[in-house]
Amino acid sequence: MSLSAPVPRRHLHTRTIVCEGFQREDKLFDIEARILDVKGYAYSEPFRGMREPGDPVHDMHVRLTVGDDMVVRAVEVAMPATPYNACQKAKPNYQGLVGVTIGSGWRKAVQACVGSVKGCTHVRELLFPMATVAFQTIGSWQASEGAMKESPIHRGGRPYFIDGCIGWAADGEVVATLHPEFAKSASA
Repeated sequence: MSLSAPVPRRHLHTRTIVCEGFQREDKLFDIEARILDVKGYAYSEPFRGMREPGDPVHDMHVRLTVGDDMVVRAVEVAMPATPYNACQKAKPNYQGLVGVTIGSGWRKAVQACVGSVKGCTHVRELLFPMATVAFQTIGSWQASEGAMKESPIHRGGRPYFIDGCIGWAADGEVVATLHPEFAKSASA
């Protein structure tokens, strides 16, 4: 079901965020994200001057290289378009995420490393959906078998995603079917 038809309006801004996960030949994983902001009209910025419709306001890329243990092995940040030259100064600070585990505490670790004036708001915001993409990439469905892959994310214990949303409620049909050992009855 789609959204209802909108009232007449004028397009002003588009933010596109793309996140992708890849398995490398060396068995590590690259999680990549890009944020692209564009305006639908011409305007003038204080540092870059006149901007035409479709010119990037922000164009920023991040690559996290992680192992199947979810530990960040490498970070790369590129900022082809920023409204201010000072934005570029944040790039080296993201190296502080090397060695951090994506999982419980990720948001806190990101904030400690590149929060406030230590980082770029837009790059920092990419790191949160990238964590989800890392879980989707590393602990995902096996393409050939259609079954949940046994990964270090939930090997030998309760899968991290149980009770994370309504679809994975411990007292729901999905958990009862796919992970009955962790299912709770709806009346409990």
